[in-house]
Amino acid sequence: MLELRKGVDILGEVGGITTIEGARAVFEHKMDKESLDRIGKVRNEDALLRIANAIAMCEPDRAWVNTGSEADRATIRRWSIEKGEEAPLAMDGHTIHFDLAKEQGRIVDRTFYIVNEDEDISVLALKILRSEAHEHVKRWMKGIARGKTLMIGFFNRGPAGAPATLPALEISTSTYVMHSANILYRNSYATFDAEVERTGIFLTNVHSEGLNRDEDLPNARVFMDRSWLTTFSMLCTYAGNTLLMKKGNHRFAVDLATYFQQGQQLSEHMFVTGLTGPGGRKTFFAGAAPSGCGKTTTAMVGTDFIGDDLTQMWIAGDGTLRAVNPERGIFGIVADVNREGDPHLMKCLREPGTEVIWSNVLVDVDGVPHWVGSGEEPPKKGFNFQGEWFEGKIDEKGRPIPLSHPNARVTLANSAIANYNEAVAEDARGAQIKVITYSGRDSDTMPPIWVAKNPDHGVVIGASIVSAATATEVGASGVKRQPWANAPFIPGALADYMHAQFEFFNSEKLTDKPIMSGLNYFLTSGARGGEGTRLLGEKRDVKVWLGWLERRAHGDVEAIETPIGHIPKYEDLKPLFAEIGKDYPRELYDRQFSFYIDNIVARIDLQKEAYGRGTDVPPRLFEVYAEQREGLMALKEKYGAVVTPDRLEEAATRDARGARA
Repeated sequence: MLELRKGVDILGEVGGITTIEGARAVFEHKMDKESLDRIGKVRNEDALLRIANAIAMCEPDRAWVNTGSEADRATIRRWSIEKGEEAPLAMDGHTIHFDLAKEQGRIVDRTFYIVNEDEDISVLALKILRSEAHEHVKRWMKGIARGKTLMIGFFNRGPAGAPATLPALEISTSTYVMHSANILYRNSYATFDAEVERTGIFLTNVHSEGLNRDEDLPNARVFMDRSWLTTFSMLCTYAGNTLLMKKGNHRFAVDLATYFQQGQQLSEHMFVTGLTGPGGRKTFFAGAAPSGCGKTTTAMVGTDFIGDDLTQMWIAGDGTLRAVNPERGIFGIVADVNREGDPHLMKCLREPGTEVIWSNVLVDVDGVPHWVGSGEEPPKKGFNFQGEWFEGKIDEKGRPIPLSHPNARVTLANSAIANYNEAVAEDARGAQIKVITYSGRDSDTMPPIWVAKNPDHGVVIGASIVSAATATEVGASGVKRQPWANAPFIPGALADYMHAQFEFFNSEKLTDKPIMSGLNYFLTSGARGGEGTRLLGEKRDVKVWLGWLERRAHGDVEAIETPIGHIPKYEDLKPLFAEIGKDYPRELYDRQFSFYIDNIVARIDLQKEAYGRGTDVPPRLFEVYAEQREGLMALKEKYGAVVTPDRLEEAATRDARGARA
């Protein structure tokens, strides 16, 4: 069981400041009059001590307080260009940031949870004893900011006043990090004391890039102190490793929901978006998908976009499921973003009027960014994440160097996106979630869409996500299990998190339960009786799958019951495809929704074997797997290894008649 404020407070020990008088002395020594006046308006003594200890530890030449005003935002943008962390591009308001060539994603092999002697963590993560982390922080962060300015930012992970919103400090020498924070998060300088009083806690993030050299990367670390809700990041620049209000603080939020708000809140790696259904009704979705599996695209398809990456969820007093996006912008993968699939995002990227930070794309001789999958004619030369680039360039192993890195990103405010619903996104009451989706990257097993029979089956869909590894994690490869697309960010035992999921979705307080579903955009022709790796669908089909789910959530369409859940009927999908200007032949429906029983059973067996190696895994998981497997094998015995939708419907009708008899 996690305990807060347990063990040595590393930040306090290395900084050495123990009194508020000592903190004010640090401020007097390192801040000019303007920042002194600003820090003087912050009353929370715990926050002041953590800020002072960060300054005392990092030893910057000066410390500066960011209030979030437009003047401060402009100052940070100017500093970032002057410092060289960003460079201006041809379009006004656009800048480019390049991470180190060997730091193009999360440094998962150097990211650790700090643990006490008697604590354990998820088997999917790395841990370091508090004493060892203490020594590393003292060695590498003591004095790391000499010659630099240490910036202090006050932010909220969510709208002020929302039950699941958490206040956070972002303390960094990186202008790129603070510039990104200003875009992605709500500045809470003016309300920080009130938010901390409301929540009773705040999160602390301390970062410095040091000298920003390749040779420093072996000593780069990301430490997450679960007990003291503090992250330390050193000698690195990629935002996933440095902007710790994102995935670092998401991990803390998962801990808090799992161990201190069980059955009340969840912290999920999910998009939130709304869709306008029949009669103009608004239905909001939350959906989990690993990086590179269409999460941003799915979010953008909605008529009322809220967020593309993270969500904080809770059960409201009226029995509904509510959610807010802890962010107010996107730090999104740009590969394969194009006008056909992402028109709203492309408008921001290719037309004037939006502030955008690009990272690790190609910049041509005219100062225009380019990336793989843009649908545009690529330039023959330019400058990218590894230096000068030209068509046909290869690396030291003879492999072609792509136009842009697969994990190249764009950072921009959600408010710039045409379908963003700012009123709902900033409402402390949250959006009511009626549909939850879970999706991975699955070429040969699951159908495009299926809906769980009940909350337990819904939790199992989330637990069973699989995906191909992407460039988000440095050094990752192959096919990976991706429970809830959240497993890399679950600090504690996966069994504890799963218990929290079952308890939350089965809560008696959650009287208006969402439907829970699986999505799969990546079925290939070769896996469904054809040839090759061509997908059986395309990006714009997402509107159809979400449209059917919207109607299913309101009881407007029936479905075919199967052992793994409910699948759509052909007659309900065909008109939805017509709405997006596509024919939808019955032959394609049959290929997409036929059950290849052996594949699905093998997937269940893989999950059972993997979870069977764990301890304290909820028995209900295995009961659902057994129930599904038994039903699938009965189908195979009657209809063979491949069962078409009409046979599935026949079996469901027969079972229903048997139940009535």
